[in-house]
Order: sequence, then structure tokens, then C-alpha cells
Amino acid sequence: MGDENIYTNDGTVDIHKNPADKTKTGNWKACRFILVNECSERLAYYGMSTNLVNYLKLRLGQSNVTASNNVTNWSGTCYITPLIGAFLADSYLGRYWTIASFVILYVMGMTLLTLSASVHGLKPECNKDSCHPTGSQIAVFFASLYLIALGTGGIKPCVSSFGADQFDETDEIERKKKSSFFNWFYLSINIGALIASSVLVWVQMNVGWSWGFGIPAVAMAIAVVFFFSGSRLYRLQKPGGSPLTRIFQVLVASMRKHRVKVPADKSLLYETPDMESNIQGSRKLEHTKKFRFFDKAAVETETDNVKGTVNRWRLCTVTQVEELKSIIRILPVWASGIVFATLQKSSLTSERGFTQLQRMGIGLVISILSMVVAGSLEVIRLDYVKRNNFYERETIPMSIFWQVPQYFLIGCAEVFTFIGQLEFFYDQAPDAMRSLCSALSLTTVALGNYLSTLLVTIVTDITTRARETWLDTG
Repeated sequence: MGDENIYTNDGTVDIHKNPADKTKTGNWKACRFILVNECSERLAYYGMSTNLVNYLKLRLGQSNVTASNNVTNWSGTCYITPLIGAFLADSYLGRYWTIASFVILYVMGMTLLTLSASVHGLKPECNKDSCHPTGSQIAVFFASLYLIALGTGGIKPCVSSFGADQFDETDEIERKKKSSFFNWFYLSINIGALIASSVLVWVQMNVGWSWGFGIPAVAMAIAVVFFFSGSRLYRLQKPGGSPLTRIFQVLVASMRKHRVKVPADKSLLYETPDMESNIQGSRKLEHTKKFRFFDKAAVETETDNVKGTVNRWRLCTVTQVEELKSIIRILPVWASGIVFATLQKSSLTSERGFTQLQRMGIGLVISILSMVVAGSLEVIRLDYVKRNNFYERETIPMSIFWQVPQYFLIGCAEVFTFIGQLEFFYDQAPDAMRSLCSALSLTTVALGNYLSTLLVTIVTDITTRARETWLDTG
């Protein structure tokens, strides 16, 4: 292999900031550490969150509605904080060091949560009938939850992109492997979630909450160990500076030049003469014809240069303009994910079959079917409660397996939508904005959670006027 083929061509470096050697870094030998890290982290996250409503009801004495809203609000925060991690990763730290920093906060939060459920003085005092938490105990518990939200938010937008970074997009063979990575990444998430929602929930309800929260804390520690163990094998993308600053520069420059005519010859638009982009960690982007108003930001005028220096708030490169266009193009797809996330709350190839958008579309259609099935079952359940006057009963004689069809459908919908969304937001994002675009995709889950809270509040208010709160019926 000649010297020109030893190193990657996408600008990645190794942990020592040297050009990444293809034979020694990246590819599947690096991804195995990332996949185990993700599986363990998801086991930790779902292990402490899946049964959280029950903990709030049994140990903190909250009503079903209050507990449900607290959990969805917290879960929403977990998917808003990725914007913080993404900004730091793309702007200053890079994905590796952002994950390394926030994972420490994550472990601290998990440890504090375990202590709040197991240490005398931090855990609520309970008798045979109920528990009696103090204000300080509640405060410690929620402090641990939101420390976890900050920790998981810091790493969420970085891990999938960091894994995809291990494959050189300029290499045809490695580019095909990258698509397979997203499938394995999703599988690792669900292995962790499966163990958490079955084994750990049983532990929490039958052994105790100290063990139920302690095991996820240990899983998180394992995730940290595996992540750092692969450091010498990773390929790192360099941070490219603040993407928000570049976006606002294009907006301001195009507004200032709203009367300037865009030349028909696009080669006259401003771009750096070098082969590389002036945005660190990013390749040059070709000009596109859509959203032509923003091309005005790349039209050179006499006032753009001050003492021989280009004023970036008056003149932007074509690559910079195309970054903004890329963000605008993915917004409709982003918006469609909000509805899917709201509904969700209430195959391992190398080659792609359906396109990313087709998979997301199929997922959305299946999710609608799952809600039709779930709604029909709920109408039947409530009618059964009404006919038999089961309002005061904690449980009703209906098998939980009636819920299997709707969960099967939502599971199928998530497979199509989530994997397609991961690939779409990575592929369509500019090189120096991939963490930010991953975070943008995660905010759909946050908005879905907040919308779910709103719907629960509205439905509870309406149904309470009739007779019983809907969530507490049966």
C-alpha cells in the first residue's frame, strides 16, 4: 500500500492528532468499543428510566398523572440537552472529548441516584402503607435525574456520529460499511433496552430500588471503561468552530445584500482558492440552486473587505452558504419526527434497500396503524371498566398480552424510522455540523415528550370532570 493510501482522506486524525492511519485506526476494530459502550449506556439509561413512574408513585408519593408528567418532562430534557453537547463537539472539543467530558457527569448522576435510593437519610422513610419523603430528599433525587439528563444529553448527539466517523467516506469500501454500522448501532441500543426493561424492572420491583438503580450505575461505569479502552484506535474529526456563528453570518450577510443581484455564473460566487475549505474539519460543498436568496451572502462587493481582510458578516463562502441550505433542507424531515415521538410515548446488511426517506415514511405509516390499534384497545378497556363498575379496582381481569399487537407495530415503526433518521441526519449534514444535526434529530423526541405531557394534562382535565381520571381508571 502506497503512502497516499495509508491515511484517510476525510481529514480525521488519531488520538495523538496525527493523520489517521487506515491500517491502525477506525473501521470495525474501533467500532466494537463504541457499540459496547452504547449498549451499556442504554442499559444504564433505560434501567433507571423505564420504571421511574413507579418509583415516583411508590417512594415519593406522587399521583399517576404527576409522576407520568414528571417523567416525560425529564425525558424531554434528556433530548433537549444534546444541543449543548453538539455545540461543544462541533465548535470546540470534538466528538471524542465531548463524550469523555460529559460521561463523567453521567456517572456522577447515576451514583447520586443510587445513593438517593439506598443510603439512610437520602432515601425516604417508608412504613407498611406508604413512604414519607422530605423536601431535601426529593431535591437530591431530582438533582441526580437532571445531572443524568445533562450527561446523557452531552453524549447522545456524538456517539452515533463518532461511530460513523470511523469510516472514510472517500473510500468506497468503508462508505458501504458505514451504513451497516447504523444498523448495528440500533441493535446495540435495543439489546441494552431489552435487558433493562425486563431484568432490571424485575429487580426493582422484587429485590429493591438500591439494586435496581445500582446495577445501571455499574453498567454506566462499564460503558466508560470500554469507551476509553478504544482510544488509540479511534479516528477523530477536528472541531470546525461555532456552526451557529457561521449560520448567523450567512443570514446577516444575505439580508445586508438583499438588493444585490446574484450572478448567473456561479463560479463568480466567493469561495476560498485552496483545495480545502476554510472551515476546519469540513470539505468544500458544491453550490446548489435551491434557496437562492442566501447566495447573496457569497456575492462580492466593494465593502466586503476592510484593510485587506474579508468581513465574514458581509461576505461568506459558498461552503458556508451551503451549510445553511443543508440545515433548511432537513427541517421538514425533522418536523415529521415530532409526531412519531409523540405516538411512541403514549436486518443487518451492508447494502441499503429502501432509501432513508422511504424507510422513515414506512415507519410513520406503521406508527399510525399502531395508534389505531392502541386506541381501539383502550376504548374496549374503558367500556369493560364501565360495564362492570371496576372504577375502584387497582387491576382489571384483562390480559396484558392484548397490548402485544400495538407494541409490535410501534417496534417495527421505530426500526424503520430511527435507523433511517440516524443515516439521513448524518449523510445530509455538512462535515463540521454533524453533531448539531444529530442533536436536531433528537430534539424531535424532546418535543414529542413535551407534547405528550400536554396531551396527558388536557385529557386528564377533561376526563376528571366526567368521573375518573383516565390514567387512573382500571
